[in-house]
Amino acid sequence: MDIKGIASFTDYFVICTGTSDRMLDALANAAIEDVRKKHRKKARKQGNSRDGWVVVDYGDVVVHLFSPDQRDYYAIEELWEDGKVLLRLK
Repeated sequence: MDIKGIASFTDYFVICTGTSDRMLDALANAAIEDVRKKHRKKARKQGNSRDGWVVVDYGDVVVHLFSPDQRDYYAIEELWEDGKVLLRLK
């Protein structure tokens, strides 16, 4: 989601759902390792998969990894509805 000009703290959100704690951890770790290897960018990981929301912050890109319940509860796409969805996969 492109939120340039809408948010002052980042340019893009990547929003993803993981169906288990293990999947959320695996997605976060894979994102951190892959971006580190390919783009040499360090990330800050916050949150706990057991709580259903993990954030991987690269500065200009913030990756949100949600459990299905937390994604429905926080409805982040609705909060940032002025942003432009660049790609939606289901």
